[in-house]
Amino acid sequence: MATEMDYKDHDVMGQGFNDPEHLEAVREEALHHGHLSAEELEIEKKLRRKIDMRIMPVLITIYLMNYIDRNNYAAARLQGLEEDLGLNGDQYQTGLSILFVGYILMQVPSNIILNWVGRPSLYLGCATVAWGLVSCVTSQVHNYSGIVAARFILGIVEAPFFPGALFYLSKWYTKEELAKRNAIFYAGSLVSGAFGTLIAAGILSGLDGSLGLAAWKWLYIIEGAITMAVGLAAIFILPDFPETWKGLTPEMKRVAVRRLAIDAAEADVDEAGGMSQIKGMKLAFTDPKTYILAIAYMGITGSAGFQNFFPTLTQTLGYTRIISLLLVAPPYVFMVFYSYGHCYLSDHLGKRFWFLAYPVFISIIGFLIFMFTDDFGPRYFSFFLMNFVFAQNGTIYAWISNAIPRPPAKRAAALAFINSIGNSASIWTPFTYLPSSKPHYRPALGVCIGLQVLSLACFLTMKFYLEAQNRQMARMENEDSQLTEKDMKKLRKTAEAEGVDIAAARVLQKGYRYMI
Repeated sequence: MATEMDYKDHDVMGQGFNDPEHLEAVREEALHHGHLSAEELEIEKKLRRKIDMRIMPVLITIYLMNYIDRNNYAAARLQGLEEDLGLNGDQYQTGLSILFVGYILMQVPSNIILNWVGRPSLYLGCATVAWGLVSCVTSQVHNYSGIVAARFILGIVEAPFFPGALFYLSKWYTKEELAKRNAIFYAGSLVSGAFGTLIAAGILSGLDGSLGLAAWKWLYIIEGAITMAVGLAAIFILPDFPETWKGLTPEMKRVAVRRLAIDAAEADVDEAGGMSQIKGMKLAFTDPKTYILAIAYMGITGSAGFQNFFPTLTQTLGYTRIISLLLVAPPYVFMVFYSYGHCYLSDHLGKRFWFLAYPVFISIIGFLIFMFTDDFGPRYFSFFLMNFVFAQNGTIYAWISNAIPRPPAKRAAALAFINSIGNSASIWTPFTYLPSSKPHYRPALGVCIGLQVLSLACFLTMKFYLEAQNRQMARMENEDSQLTEKDMKKLRKTAEAEGVDIAAARVLQKGYRYMI
């Protein structure tokens, strides 16, 4: 979502809006004429189509390579990586989890680097080239310490992409358009689960031993080289901002700027002068919703950890390494289409809780089937059910934005905290997949079930908490109702956070309800 603060960033970066009077004029026009004319709406259709065709394919391709390069470690395991590097005990799991240590540590610094660079095309493209290069270099490691170092660095250089891509999309799309684009963007990570293993299967069958290199080395070299090529192309293909894209006509540039200004005028903004990050963090960390959603997201991320062992799980079905890799693709392909429909229906109906709750039961059934059956049919079918965990991701992102809507500084701090806590599950869950527990991996999948139950408890807690909040806001909205001391305390807290008086804080409650 574009905000006034975002446009001020353009001035700092030197990427347009250099004239403060021009910015103020656009803002005033958006406030007093908060809609596009019929002629501008026609231009907007062409503009949106042009943006979609230029930006979305590139970002989806980069996100696809992001997950392929991150998860090829699991495919390399089936191609002899453990034997060649002499890994034993839980050393493979350590190599898997160390990536997320670097990833989490780099979350906040990556946003600082983005503001310093000021050109999203250069920032995203260079980050893509960097992790592609790390992937290529990983093919040359010879021991345990080498793979751990390579995976840690990979986590560091991959971290900037996701927050950078979300920032970039907010510079092109309105908040209503972003929901659909984010769902399409997220689908790239699911597609990677299918294509990554298909590429790995092709390399294993055709290049193993070629030029004296093992199949897993070729996997890292080829996928890394493709990623570097995609990153270099992105630098030249991606435009930075609407007002600097030479491919737009003057009319399109004006509509692009104006529609985002209107969207910003309708959106929430920080108090005059901007809210400090420290104050935003204080507000986020004193809001119970931040912790409830962080634990819920950790449960989802942790229970989805089986994706890092998917080829290992399919290998327990008794087929060759190549077929085991090929068997990974269909469950992911199914979930690509299902998750898009799932997110679309959730937005269309305006419901979050039920669309987060029902996948819990389906995925638990999948975990149980795999844990307690031995026949191929039921065990392979269980993968499709287990993948319902991924349907929850798009919905939880949307619920976080709705449940912590303002001020922006608070929302930014809450999102960073929730993302860090959620991804922290990927550090310790790999150690639950004990080699001694195959072929059913009951300890690991039992943990997945426990994490899904934990998430469900958080969803229920959020549902009841938000229902109580909605009732309170309805009471404060009614001028004839008698406010309790608890209501007044909330109003004072809202007034302090928004930088307004009590009367204005009461106005802010009007018309807004948390989506449940």
